[in-house]
Amino acid sequence: MSLGNIRHHGRALILPHPERNSPQLRPMRRDEKIEKIAIREAIAYEEARGYEVESVEDQDCGFDLKSRKYDSADPSVVVDVRFIEVKGRARVDDVFLSNNEYEAAVRHKDDYWLYAVYNCASDPELYPIQNPARMNWEPIVKVVHYQVKRDEVLDTSKGEDK
Repeated sequence: MSLGNIRHHGRALILPHPERNSPQLRPMRRDEKIEKIAIREAIAYEEARGYEVESVEDQDCGFDLKSRKYDSADPSVVVDVRFIEVKGRARVDDVFLSNNEYEAAVRHKDDYWLYAVYNCASDPELYPIQNPARMNWEPIVKVVHYQVKRDEVLDTSKGEDK
């Protein structure tokens, strides 16, 4: 494989969402410190249940942890598995799933778990929910774009200097 001619097609400036501090969007922002506390709580919870936990946070699987329980008589046999999405909140607040996370929940059904970890800023409390796709999720879609009809473009263009 070789690198061919490079052609410049344009540039993009990526800026934070202008409404990122609005009451609707603020809870959706990721807080690394809170998330680490929540992951730590989830792992401790699973290990206390006798499960072996693998972090897959960086693999974009639609969940953060794979948790497996092995057969005590035959440790090569997995008797239970959980695909766990961990959501940490500083206080008790709403939980949001990305499209990828929601689709993973739908696909994995009862093997998919949501671990909502509330009060991560003080005294964390873990709330495990099996098959969260069955809950009443509300899609949040906010796409702003503008449209003008082709006739207006054609009519307006007629009077413009060319």
